[in-house]
Amino acid sequence: MFEVKVENTSKEYDVIVVGGGVSGAIAAIAAARYGGDVLLIEQNGFLGGTLTASGVGPMMTFHAGNVQVIQGITDELIERLKRQGKSTGHILDTTGYTYTVTPFDAEAMKHELELMLIESGGQVLYHTMLASVDCKDGSIGQIIVCNKAGLSALKAKCYVDASGDADLSVWAGVEYAKGREADGLCQPMTMNLKMYNVDMDAVKSYIREHPEEFPKLGGDIGNIDRSSRLSISEFLKVFADALLEGEITFQRGNFLFFETNNPGEVIINTSRIHGKDGTDPMSLSEAETEGRQQIRQLEKALNTRVPGFSKAVTAYSGPSVGVRGTRQIKGLYTLGHQDVLSCRAFTDVIAHSGYPIDIHSPDGKHAEENHLRLKWGDMYIRSILRSNTKELTARRHGVCNSIL
Repeated sequence: MFEVKVENTSKEYDVIVVGGGVSGAIAAIAAARYGGDVLLIEQNGFLGGTLTASGVGPMMTFHAGNVQVIQGITDELIERLKRQGKSTGHILDTTGYTYTVTPFDAEAMKHELELMLIESGGQVLYHTMLASVDCKDGSIGQIIVCNKAGLSALKAKCYVDASGDADLSVWAGVEYAKGREADGLCQPMTMNLKMYNVDMDAVKSYIREHPEEFPKLGGDIGNIDRSSRLSISEFLKVFADALLEGEITFQRGNFLFFETNNPGEVIINTSRIHGKDGTDPMSLSEAETEGRQQIRQLEKALNTRVPGFSKAVTAYSGPSVGVRGTRQIKGLYTLGHQDVLSCRAFTDVIAHSGYPIDIHSPDGKHAEENHLRLKWGDMYIRSILRSNTKELTARRHGVCNSIL
């Protein structure tokens, strides 16, 4: 037996945010702007979460129809990036899947989120992970974190769980569900691939010459010219040939890629890693390895089969595998399918969105079964006072004194 030493600190913060992804960073900025003594802890050496650590992009969608329904600090971030030429802003989604996409430069995203936190008066503790939670009678006494100093105890009046896997909430005893209700299987993970030096004119020429390979465009091939950056899905025959000839061996039916803020640079969101659990360390490690294997297949197939990619160069994979979902806490109320599809109005609004329900089948079957679209222009988790812009603006930074 051996004793684990935990360093204690006498300092108590107003708010500790666990996880420095976009949601955690924005929460920390908001709390600090309200005058709170805020500490953000993040396992990486930078902020941005999946957008910067997993190569996810672009952001989708700030709009519902022609109305921008996501505003606040997140849109402030985009405006700051636009002024530097590091984001196009909100542009038409040329895949036709949703209203707009928001390309950005990932390195600039890291820096700008950090600057916004520092300017707000908040602090960040990098290379730090949650290790355990001391909870008694439904109240968190302290959390234990792990970093280069070993194990340390931190205290706050309020904790925000932005871990992505509900680590803080679950370890504090909050009830949760995980994966698909029937069997607990989680959605497939994806290892993204970023490539540059793509000839976008050649890509567009192929789309115009082979419209039958792009049925999701609905016959409107001109859509690919209506935006400053191209987002496109399918290449059905090209992908089918790669599957038939064994060049691609995982379950998928099409290529999907998005041009970033930098012309000719694309994010390929195509790999599919089934049967893994993002809360199981070994399973997550296996997903990283499998993801890189799939990326090598995609890289070769793109270079040799897709027009415009013959001279494309891989910038990086990942860097971390993208996890779509693991644990979901059971709150006082859980937003359901019908709440979203009926755009049920709530008085205690915390967010707005016009993005469709987008659930990928855990076993690779019926991939489109839970891709449910709203009616044009509808948004969900909306305010009864929907037209009252001042009301929405005043409430967008809300922070309550509990686990959030």
